[in-house]
Amino acid sequence: MNANFYSLGAAEEVTGSKHVLEIDGQSYLIDCGAFQGSRAEAEQKNRNFGIAEDRIEGVILTHGHLDHCGLLPLLTKRGYEGNVYATPASRDIASLIMMDSANIQARDAKYLKSQAQKKGQKFDWTPLYTEQDAIKAVSQTIGVSYNRPMMIGDGVNLEFHDAGHILGSAIAHIKVKKGGEELNIFATGDLGRKGKPIIRNPAIPATPPDYIILESTYGNRRHDSTDDAIKKLADMARYTVEKKGKILIPAFAIERTQELVYYFHLLVDEGIIPEVPIFVDSPMATNATTIFQVHPECYNQEIKDAFVKHHKNPFGFNSLHFTTSVQESKALNDHPGPLIIISADGMCEAGRIQHHLIHNIQDPNTTIMIVGFMAENTLGRRIRNREKEVRIHGDLYKVNARVEDINAFSAHADYFETLEWLQALDTSRLKGIFLVHGERKAQTHLKKYLEENGYPNVEIIKYGKTYEL
Repeated sequence: MNANFYSLGAAEEVTGSKHVLEIDGQSYLIDCGAFQGSRAEAEQKNRNFGIAEDRIEGVILTHGHLDHCGLLPLLTKRGYEGNVYATPASRDIASLIMMDSANIQARDAKYLKSQAQKKGQKFDWTPLYTEQDAIKAVSQTIGVSYNRPMMIGDGVNLEFHDAGHILGSAIAHIKVKKGGEELNIFATGDLGRKGKPIIRNPAIPATPPDYIILESTYGNRRHDSTDDAIKKLADMARYTVEKKGKILIPAFAIERTQELVYYFHLLVDEGIIPEVPIFVDSPMATNATTIFQVHPECYNQEIKDAFVKHHKNPFGFNSLHFTTSVQESKALNDHPGPLIIISADGMCEAGRIQHHLIHNIQDPNTTIMIVGFMAENTLGRRIRNREKEVRIHGDLYKVNARVEDINAFSAHADYFETLEWLQALDTSRLKGIFLVHGERKAQTHLKKYLEENGYPNVEIIKYGKTYEL
């Protein structure tokens, strides 16, 4: 058996996950994500795929975030006719994410064209893909439930285990059995954390792996405790009520939004904070919450009991409002405080959050709450770094708002939690760990930390370099 691994995205960086497992000349693509960062860099990386479509035997999708599924429509647009394998929940979420991405690109093209015409400039930018391309990608996606092994190629078997990251997220266990040889590879996608609300803990597959393709987003950071984070959340809500201000929370429409709503629900329910109007200003988040309700197979026991036994919806309460139209979204800018707005995009690179920032970032009574990872060269990273001025839609704005960073809500395992997950596995056959999806400092720290704790064969994957298995 001849087996190799190489990466075409999220090598020494976060976002744009595209990894290739090659078995006897057959290539299996693990994730097909869009790169998020500066417009010029994203444009260059997203259009240059790195592998011919006709060389791909099958695509394995670990979960539905844009940086893992966002280029699937481009892949099918360019002629890929094979299967995409994902859990049923990931299929639904990826459909939502890809359609939203197609819409954003269409709006961007319209806006950029009008701006170019005003300046008398030539405009020739076209979106990566359209809604029709996204629909085609979804039509090629096959739902594979957790713990249901499936043959996806000659001697190649796929089994998904819950990654505990977002709804439907999966650790892909790829078993290759040829000519009396057996190889077991785990691709974690994005690895989640224990004790999170709504979804289950990351699974511990029983089979000993030979290789692990391991994410490293928080390879040099520890998360705050959830109790401390909830206290901080309550303090911010009370401060906002006192100042009659606003809290702006850039959050991905899936998982983080539902989790924040759940925590605010608990705080109001227990009388810790007064009822503050909360607006989820993201059509995608509204639709994603509906998807949550139809995938109870992904819930932890507490949420399952709330729905099934008590018929209670933990994602909705009196002070919560979902906005759908652009008019409703614009009206929030004139809405008096106190007010909490949860809006996508999570890295502030697109979507309605940018408009709320334009109207509120210069107000000292506004709090911008950072609750997730902000990639390099994104607006979210510049705000998190507390830069004095940031550019939004071409104009400069002073950052007079308070910026608060709560990393306990991250859906990624930190370096300690990653080690804890590894130690729970049977690693008696482990030959190597490949670190992907992390910035260089994080990966360097995680490699050293794992080596100090008994894992000697840890590689930081280089873009395009082939690693023999």
